[in-house]
Amino acid sequence: MSTGDLAIRSGFQLPGWSMTEDFVLARGPGGQSVNKNATAVQLRFFPRSAGVFTDAQFERLIKLAGKRAAKDGSILIQANRFRTQERNREDARDRLRALVAKALEPPPPPRRKTRPTRGSVERRLKAKTVRSGIKRARGKVLDDD
Repeated sequence: MSTGDLAIRSGFQLPGWSMTEDFVLARGPGGQSVNKNATAVQLRFFPRSAGVFTDAQFERLIKLAGKRAAKDGSILIQANRFRTQERNREDARDRLRALVAKALEPPPPPRRKTRPTRGSVERRLKAKTVRSGIKRARGKVLDDD
């Protein structure tokens, strides 16, 4: 079943035809109706067919999805936290929205290597010298007999 468009941020939304929803039996709370009503939601998103991601964004999305990403490039989000189908549906869409929003963020800048200052090197070496002197003083006591 196709869903409506999903707005991620202003000016960016995922087309509804790139997602499918299946409703399955849920585990957990629900009383007598837990084995009769299909309240859990499996939201499958096909990012390649959506055509809204650059290659770098797609790679980040698949990496962030982890084990939720299938070999065919789809992402499966299962939601069964709540007892009602509608709340589980909103939960799945919110989780997909958060995942895509995180993938759209630019990567952090690369770390620049730094060197310790001369003063910090000298302080470290002086502390080592003091500590070695303390340990050297712990040697055996010689008797003057």
